[in-house]
Amino acid sequence: MTTTYTFDVFSSLDGFGSVSGGDWGGYWGKQGPELLARRLALYEQPQRMVFGAETLRQFIGFRSDPDMVAEMDAWGLRMIELPATVISSTLTPPIDWPDVTVETGDGVDVVRRLKEKSDVPLRSHGSLSLNRELLNAGLVDFVQVTIFPVLTGRNGDAPVFAGADDFDLELVAQHTLDARTVELTYRPTLH
Repeated sequence: MTTTYTFDVFSSLDGFGSVSGGDWGGYWGKQGPELLARRLALYEQPQRMVFGAETLRQFIGFRSDPDMVAEMDAWGLRMIELPATVISSTLTPPIDWPDVTVETGDGVDVVRRLKEKSDVPLRSHGSLSLNRELLNAGLVDFVQVTIFPVLTGRNGDAPVFAGADDFDLELVAQHTLDARTVELTYRPTLH
């Protein structure tokens, strides 16, 4: 039995996963109660997180800063509690992250094995280059993109889908949150 893999990502309307300057703040300044409730509901479900090394390093940095932890939303705190696999040839245990397993080797091979043996769904938040590689390899069952109503042409950083192959997307779910942010879940098929 194969479990599902969801590539969960935040994006500006123009396709950037983050900003490299400006005064946007978290969630591009568009945080709202429906967004936070939806995120918590998604992360309350049993699942295993999958991260690339750079994303986990960033999350560990957030977690090690008491001010950042004090400001974390409930879904972020829940994400930290979930079992996780990090795919890395540079991180070695012990790692300052609860319930993490380090897997070395090719990310495609690692996730293919995880999908075969995991008894819970797999989810990755961020880890753009890893997830583009997995998408291109046909291992991503769902692309869940939360689009924030901003254009970040001047300060946009980390194009979410740069380097991805061409895909047709079947919309399987949609949510409008706080009357401005849209979460779209697609089933990708190589075009």
